[in-house]
Amino acid sequence: MTATKILQLACNEIGTTATGENNVKYNTAYYGREINASGYAWCAVFVWWCFQQAGASGLYYGGNKTAYCPTLLAYHTQQGQAVSAYEPGDIIFFNFSGKSNAAHVGICERFDGANITTIDGNTSTTSEASGGTVARRTRNKSYIVGAYRPGYQEEEEEVTQEQFNTMFATAMTSYLATQDAKAVSDWAKTELAEAVTAGITDGKAPQGAVTREQAAIMALRAMKAAAPEGEK
Repeated sequence: MTATKILQLACNEIGTTATGENNVKYNTAYYGREINASGYAWCAVFVWWCFQQAGASGLYYGGNKTAYCPTLLAYHTQQGQAVSAYEPGDIIFFNFSGKSNAAHVGICERFDGANITTIDGNTSTTSEASGGTVARRTRNKSYIVGAYRPGYQEEEEEVTQEQFNTMFATAMTSYLATQDAKAVSDWAKTELAEAVTAGITDGKAPQGAVTREQAAIMALRAMKAAAPEGEK
């Protein structure tokens, strides 16, 4: 699982809003029932849901469940995954009251050195940590109290058609050169010598690739060599 895929999945959820009190699909999936009560903050649950949906649950709390930000941060810090230089896909913890404990969490989309943009569950412009909506938020880095980087796979590098053509041509040239350098097989030596004598082939690069043009000419030569003298 790559950071890009997690972010794509999270971005697709932007605008999803809880109805009632914390009644949102992420809580329903997490608790196995609909929630309509206080005490069920779901910022961490949203992050859990994203990794579950991506088939990468092991990247969140070791595949277990927690809806409590301090527990999630402590676990991944103990795993040696804590970071202070933020990259897309990092899990970012905030406190908006000037304290050091993790009170809210989101997924980093970008960081410019001063401000960080995250995709968060249970936020809004009127309530940072209990807004009831999935949203893209940009905040000053001073609110960050911790972060960890999940064990993502390396991002797949996009290859242009021109790059592919170049790689293919290089690989094909190398392959053909290797084939051209191979000697004639023992079992074919006698017949190849006869084919050379008959003018069907020059015998060079006996295991090299043959184009349709070359194959057609050799077939024609073989037909002429086999034809009665008066029909050649």
